[in-house]
Amino acid sequence: MIIERKIYSEIKKYLNSPEIIVITGMRRVGKTTLLKYIMERIDSDNKIYIDLENPANQRLFDESDYDRIVSNLKLFNINFKSKSYIFLDEVQLLNNIPSVIKYLSDNYNIKFFLTGSASFYLKNLFTESLAGRKYIFELYPFSFEEFLMCKAPNLIELLHTSPITQSIYERLDNYYEEYLLYGGFPGVVLKEDFSEKKLMLEDIFSSYFHLEVLRLSDFKKTNVIRELIFLLMERAGSKIDILKISDVLSVSRETITNYLYFLENTYFIKLIKPYSRNRDVEIRHKPKIYLCDTGLLNHFSKVDNGSIFENSVFLNLLPKGKVNYYQKKTGIEIDFILNESKAFEVKINPANQDLKRLERVSEELNLSEYFIVSKKFSMLPKVLYGFQI
Repeated sequence: MIIERKIYSEIKKYLNSPEIIVITGMRRVGKTTLLKYIMERIDSDNKIYIDLENPANQRLFDESDYDRIVSNLKLFNINFKSKSYIFLDEVQLLNNIPSVIKYLSDNYNIKFFLTGSASFYLKNLFTESLAGRKYIFELYPFSFEEFLMCKAPNLIELLHTSPITQSIYERLDNYYEEYLLYGGFPGVVLKEDFSEKKLMLEDIFSSYFHLEVLRLSDFKKTNVIRELIFLLMERAGSKIDILKISDVLSVSRETITNYLYFLENTYFIKLIKPYSRNRDVEIRHKPKIYLCDTGLLNHFSKVDNGSIFENSVFLNLLPKGKVNYYQKKTGIEIDFILNESKAFEVKINPANQDLKRLERVSEELNLSEYFIVSKKFSMLPKVLYGFQI
C-alpha cells in the first residue's frame, strides 16, 4: 500500500524548478517509495530511476570524463537534447556524485532528484559544490496521521474534529496504542502480525548498525558506540551529561561528542536544546535526547509508557519546526516549545494544577499558545491528545 506522504505537498512546489531535490532521512523511512512516487507524477517519459546500491549502476558513474557518464545514461533511452529527469537513490555511496551532478546540471537540461540515508555525509558532500542550488527535505517515519491513512483512512477526519468526545477518543486511541508500541516505520506499520512487526524492528536496527555505523563511519571503537546507543535509549526524554557518559563508557568526552554528532546526523537520535532568549544559555545547558522511533524505543529499552508517549509527541512535533524544552532554575519545566511560540506539556493523565502551572510559565515567557498533551481522555480545557499533534 502506497500513501501520499505529507512532505510531498512541499516537494511538489519544486518539481519543475531548476534546483536539485535532495530527500534524506534514516534507512527504511520510505525514501525510495517517495522517490518513485514523485517520478510517477512527472509528466514526461524522458526520465530514469537508478538504484545506486546496485554495484552495476554505480559503474555508470565511475568515469573521470563526465561526458562518458552521459553516454552511459543514453543507453537507458534518455534524450539529453530535451529536459530530462534523473532520480538517483542512495547517492552517499558515490564519492564523486556532487561534482558529477554539478557538471551535468551546468551542461545539460537535467532535473535531479536524489535520496540519501545520512545527512552526516550528504551535507558534507554537497556543502560547497551545490551551494544555493538544492533543496533538502528530511523524511521521518510515519506521523500518526500517515499511520492512520494506512490502517483506517475513514477515521482521518476525526483527527480534526472539535471537540474530541470520549467516543471519538476511544476509536482513535485504539490505533494510537499500536502506533506508540510499534512506531512509524512504513514496513512495520504495514505488517499485520505483531511478531512480524518485532522482527522488522530488529532488522531495521541491525541494518542501521551495520550499514551506517559500521560501513559508513570510520569509528574504531564500535563496541563503545554500540553501548552508547543502548545507554541513550534508556535515557530517552532525559537531559544527558556528556561527562558522565564518558566516565561510564571509559572514553573521552570528545569521543562521546563525536559519536552523538554521528548518531544525530544519521537520524537515530535527536538532541534538543533548552529554550532561552540568551544564546549562551542555550549552548551551555544540557540537551534532552529522543529516539527516532517509538517502536525501536519500546522494543530495545525498558523505558516506561510516559517516556514512550513523550517521545512520540516529540516526533510528531519535529517536522513542524524548531523544538526546544524549557526549565526554570526552580526545576519547573515545559516539555516542548515549538517555533518559540507554542508550549506543549505532556502528561499521561493531566490534572488541573498541571494546566495552571503551564499557563503561568507560558505567560512569563510571552508564548502565544499553550496546550496539555494528554494520553488519557480529559475534560480539561487546552487539552490535545497525542494523536492530534
